[in-house]
Formats: sequence, structure tokens, C-alpha cells
Amino acid sequence: MIFLNPIIVNSAEILQIKSSNTILVGDQNRNLTIELFCVDVNKNDELEATNLLKSEFPRGSKVKIKPFGFKENVLLAKVFKIKGTKEMTELLAAKNLTSVICPS
Repeated sequence: MIFLNPIIVNSAEILQIKSSNTILVGDQNRNLTIELFCVDVNKNDELEATNLLKSEFPRGSKVKIKPFGFKENVLLAKVFKIKGTKEMTELLAAKNLTSVICPS
């Protein structure tokens, strides 16, 4: 038999979108602050980017987290909606709100 191993992701729910690149998620056991991987929003676009993320990923949205490492004890990750394929970094890039795009 052949088993395909999916990319390791963890699921959680959005508790708060603090800024255009800082998200607070939680599951039944813990809360975790995540910095979006490869996001650099101009200060002039910060409010628009934060509002976009809040509208597309409202509080309580179920998300998958794809970790990429740590930066100063904060998890660097991409955040995807459980239903559909929306990802926060790609959403910001599509609206020209981030200048840094990294490979998946």
C-alpha cells in the first residue's frame, strides 16, 4: 500500500489579528502568536492590510498553520483558511499590500 503524507499543518482558530503580520490563534489547549512568513507591509498600507485580513479571516475562523521557523521566539508561518485555499500572505500580495513574497 502507498500512503501519501500531506504537508504537516496544524489547525486552530483566529482569536485576533493584531496587525498586518501578527496574528493570535488558539486551539483548545493554548494560544499562539504568529508572524506571517515573508510579509512586509508599508506603514502607509498597514490599516488597509489589517482591515483586509480581518474581513477575510474574521475572529473564530478555522485556519491551518504551515510553520517555517521562529524569529525572536515568535512562530513564522503561513495561515490558510480550512475551507478554501485563501492564504494571508497571498491575499496581501494580490492587493499589492506586501512587497515581500517568498516561495511556498
